[in-house]
Amino acid sequence: MPEGYIVKQSKTYRHWFLWRGFLKNGDPKPAVEETKKTLRLYSLGKKDSAPKMNFVNVSGKDFNTIGAGDYAFWEDLNATVQYEPAHSLGPELLGQLAAVGIEKGKPFKPDARMKKILTDAANIGYGTARALAARPREKSFYFYPGKSYWATPFKGGYQFVNKSGGRILDARSMFFFYATGVTPAMNEAPVGAGSQYAMLYLDKDGKPLDGSKTYKVTLPKNVPAKNFWSFVVYDNQTRSMLQTNQQYPSVSSAKGKVRANADGSYDVYFGPKAPKGMENNWIQTVPGKGWNMLFRLYGPLKPWFDKSWRPGDAELVR
Repeated sequence: MPEGYIVKQSKTYRHWFLWRGFLKNGDPKPAVEETKKTLRLYSLGKKDSAPKMNFVNVSGKDFNTIGAGDYAFWEDLNATVQYEPAHSLGPELLGQLAAVGIEKGKPFKPDARMKKILTDAANIGYGTARALAARPREKSFYFYPGKSYWATPFKGGYQFVNKSGGRILDARSMFFFYATGVTPAMNEAPVGAGSQYAMLYLDKDGKPLDGSKTYKVTLPKNVPAKNFWSFVVYDNQTRSMLQTNQQYPSVSSAKGKVRANADGSYDVYFGPKAPKGMENNWIQTVPGKGWNMLFRLYGPLKPWFDKSWRPGDAELVR
């Protein structure tokens, strides 16, 4: 599944959105060609004068799509306030921002004292968001009862709202770190369409996943995915894909190379070296670096929703 960010840079603001195209028989080319053929991006009301689309292939190139977790966070936030219409954020949030010197139409120039306060706040906030992702505090974040650590990144749906209508602040803060943006389609998928996600930071004994060790996750037979399923490994500190010698830190049934067991189940391995004969079922990890995994189902089926099917937990192999 190729993912592309189309980014327009300016001196004050970065625009981005996420566009996904699915593999066809393991090949990304049809999705790329269809995207180039049909996608147009232009300012509202300027359809007829829109410039020709320019697509840049960034495969194999290093670039940063991670939101700031230091003082630059406030500068990015100020750029957003200056760019967007004055009413876009609501009076409550605009009032909070004004209290730290961010107001539309005014320069953001905190003195040394305020800059230190904001720097500390950004660092603490970013660290808190990482901790909330790795260790959700409420049991309701977890998919299954008992000793299982598969957790949902969508506590309270895409709006992070509880049954009483209140915002679940832990869930929203965690998701900002883990995924940056959210849409209804990411969470409110009907049976057989869209996608579903489950994240895992701990092994079956509740210990953090260690980059120097090897783990196994077993998917029972009849994985409930109409289209395909996949695992992707992420860096705990940055939430970007783990940087390894593999081109992609992932295993996907869409590639058609994943080896099934005799009973139809799958064993997927995570560790510095692949178990012999299981190279297509293995994702490389890095000694000395913490990591987490995201399990995805594309076209999720009923057994996922009613929990009659569930993935195994991460078992330590060695």
